Amino acid sequence: MQIDIVGVPIDLGADRRGVDMGPSAIRYSHLQRKLEELGYTIQDEGNVDVPIAEMCKITNPKLKYIDCIVPMSRRVSGAVSTSMQAGHFPLVIGGDHSLSIGSVRGAARNRKLGVIWIDAHADFNTAETTPSGNIHGMSLAILCGLGDKSLVQLWDESIPVIDPRNIAIIGARDLDTGEKANLRDAGTMVMSMEQVDRYGMVTVLEKAIEHVTRDTDGMYLSLDLDALDPRHAPGVGTPVPAGLTEREAHLACELIAETGKLVGMDIVEVNPILDVQNQTAKLAVEFALTALGRRIWNGHI
Repeated sequence: MQIDIVGVPIDLGADRRGVDMGPSAIRYSHLQRKLEELGYTIQDEGNVDVPIAEMCKITNPKLKYIDCIVPMSRRVSGAVSTSMQAGHFPLVIGGDHSLSIGSVRGAARNRKLGVIWIDAHADFNTAETTPSGNIHGMSLAILCGLGDKSLVQLWDESIPVIDPRNIAIIGARDLDTGEKANLRDAGTMVMSMEQVDRYGMVTVLEKAIEHVTRDTDGMYLSLDLDALDPRHAPGVGTPVPAGLTEREAHLACELIAETGKLVGMDIVEVNPILDVQNQTAKLAVEFALTALGRRIWNGHI
């Protein structure tokens, strides 16, 4: 299988600057070489064109930088759709989580996808519920058809990209009040850190996988590094204490890989400015390898 690496150096959707350097940090951690060692053919498509914040204006404080995020999302959607149509596996590296507005849309073109969203946040706000106006906190809601029309449609599409009932959010522990109401109304599965602690990652992931693969054409994984506890992943823009351990995140990726139904993946919110010796970017690479089938030992000598 060919893997197409697509970089999206965007930090317009977030509060803190720096995640625009995430794609470089992940590449610097030998992403391509390590994927090739797994036996994959790799094509690095470079970075999607993203303007810097100084080139953009905030025209709506409830939808910051929307005028730049909409065309970025269209470009990302096109790149991912092209990869999928060629029968390749798109691996999208960022960059803040607003990039998923485009990546998941591109992957879902002409197919019914389930989505596993591993994140400390649900990203299910709208302009009416957001306390910050940051669009990276709205990505999943937008994909479900909630929110500003220009983001929901991108072109002329009016139907939701993803059925909210085909989504499982894993590791959530920082949800806004209005966001919780949106999630309840949408019927989206949320497996919080409390449930991970109470039942264990295997049980949680098995339920999530069964949920998102029922009557769908494949599964997309969107992995936000702030899902991990900041002790393991310090280089993220919105750290939240009491998150996943490194081992729990690897186990989640292993269980997803075992299904054979993964069709694409995002790795987002790596912020090298806040990182320690590129620790978080290195973890991002390791999780990608695990989700794509690497095992320490496969049972055979």
